[in-house]
Amino acid sequence: MYTLTEIETEGLQYIELASSDSASKAKVCLNQGGRLSNLVFEDIQILAEYDASTYKDNYASSILFPFANRIKDGEYVFENSNYKLECNEVDKNNALHGLVYDKTFSVIDRVFTNDYASATLQYKGNGKNTGFPFKFNINLTYTLSKNGITLSITIANKGKKIFPFTLGWHPYFNSQDLDKSSVIFRSQSKYVFDNQQIITGETSLDVDMPYLLKDVKLDDGYPLETNEIDFSTPEYDFNIRSNSKENFLQLYTPDDRNIIAIEPMTGAADNFNNHIGLQTLSPNNTYNVKWNLAIETKNTKIETNKLINKLCKS
Repeated sequence: MYTLTEIETEGLQYIELASSDSASKAKVCLNQGGRLSNLVFEDIQILAEYDASTYKDNYASSILFPFANRIKDGEYVFENSNYKLECNEVDKNNALHGLVYDKTFSVIDRVFTNDYASATLQYKGNGKNTGFPFKFNINLTYTLSKNGITLSITIANKGKKIFPFTLGWHPYFNSQDLDKSSVIFRSQSKYVFDNQQIITGETSLDVDMPYLLKDVKLDDGYPLETNEIDFSTPEYDFNIRSNSKENFLQLYTPDDRNIIAIEPMTGAADNFNNHIGLQTLSPNNTYNVKWNLAIETKNTKIETNKLINKLCKS
């Protein structure tokens, strides 16, 4: 039987989903935007282990809404009205990573069975933010199973006006050796950024797949041609699959060794202004995006191959 446990550590509230043997665990911090703060799968560390006190600097696994990445100078125009967001990226004078990454979520549903554990969290936006004066509910559902973990996000417009939005997820992944790791995605181009990290154009992507990460430094964005991203490391592989019609990717390698941020998004950076992937949500309507992270450890592969060989010989 999978389990769901409530935990309090250093004044922060968490829930932890776990398999019956505790080999797989997903820990979610309610006070830090409902983010996935830790993920271990079949005893292998999948997410990079950042202390909660550093979250304000790295935004590890933050949920990005109503915009992913950056908004230039925090300014945009929508429906002939001007809006000004707080520029929390002070050095570049941008609004960064949306408005829910630091909010406290409540648990509104939980399910645990022999096959999976699931928890749904909710935050209600009251429409009083001058840069985004729209009422909304955002629900996050995390589901841990023998196949990996799924994050489903549902947005509901609870106000009387249409609003613009983009969704994204900002997880950092751990590799035993990033120099022996690779990523695969389908794109013909990558975005060109200015010194504010704002998109100014596109350039041809001249990279063979798999994209080998040895001695590579990244902070790049890409429009994707498919809804899938693959990541391979010496210990595990995963596939991220989205149900979104439009898909974008940001790759970032921090100074920390053997860590990479692989960030799926439904729109590009600054899309409140450039409209790349921008969507709108009308009153009383909802929108859902789901990112399924299917994980396969190398131990699983070895055992599977042994079983296949045994069956072939029998």
